Formats: sequence, structure tokens, C-alpha cells
Amino acid sequence: MIRPAKIGEIHQIMSITKACAHHMSEQGIEQWNDHYPSQEIFKNDIERGELYVKKIDGQIVGCICITTVMDEEYLPVKWLTLNEINLYVHRLAIHPDYQGKGYARQLMDKAEKMARAKNYTSVRLDTFSKNKRNQRFYEARGYKKLEPIYFPKQSPHPFYCYELIL
Repeated sequence: MIRPAKIGEIHQIMSITKACAHHMSEQGIEQWNDHYPSQEIFKNDIERGELYVKKIDGQIVGCICITTVMDEEYLPVKWLTLNEINLYVHRLAIHPDYQGKGYARQLMDKAEKMARAKNYTSVRLDTFSKNKRNQRFYEARGYKKLEPIYFPKQSPHPFYCYELIL
């Protein structure tokens, strides 16, 4: 089941993202750290109704932020579509114990279905340049890799922007 997250679930969500950060770090992927994603970011996501959780047998195993708000780091990017009616995906995470079972695909299906239902022109996101698995995942879904952007508090390495035209 995929449903909107609740404020009382922030600790479970943080536990998932910390497990993901540790799992990625073991593979040399320093994508997430103590600054990102933060409890405050998730609180804001939930208050805006933009954070969704994936539950299996009553347990939260993943999350995704689906928003219409464009991050300022995205402003200089040469997107494939105009900056008008686009949906943005952030903080897609599946607990490492549940990865490889299609749950990330289900969360992305949810985002893309929402975008199509509301007649958005595209879905946009970014992923870490060192995270080849994520890059393959998005490219297999039809996302086009665009230019790099930087999040200095996260990493000195770039993040690649991706866009799926609907």
C-alpha cells in the first residue's frame, strides 16, 4: 500500500533513510549525510502533503516526495520542457532489506500516474553522479539525463538532473 505519510511516522522514515545512507556509503556512494535528508525536511514534506510511504505488512519500507515545487538549484538547468506544470520527485528511499523487490518502481509509478492525471508536462528529478544503479533505474523508465547540478552540503560531486516527458 502507498499512502500519504503522517507526522508520527517521521522516526520510521528517518530510520529508513539512515539505513539507505549507510548501505550506499558501504558501496562508496556518499549521497546522503547528516545534513540531508533531515527530519525538518520530512516534516515540511508531510505538512504539505507531498511525502508518501510504501507499507508492507503494516511496516513502512520506503518513501517518496512528490511535489510541484522546483528547487532553486534546478533554475539554471536546461530542461526539455518549459518550467510551467512539472512534477518533481525527491527522497525516494527503500530500506536496504526490501530493495530489489520492485517497491521503488511502484513509488515511481505512483508519481508518474499522479503527473499524468493532472496533465503535467513532465516529471523531473536528480540523482547522485556516483549512484550508477539509480541512473540505470531512471534511464530504464525513459528519463533523459540532463546536466549536472551541485548540492554543496551533500557532496562535492555533482548530481545529474533527469526528466521524463509525459
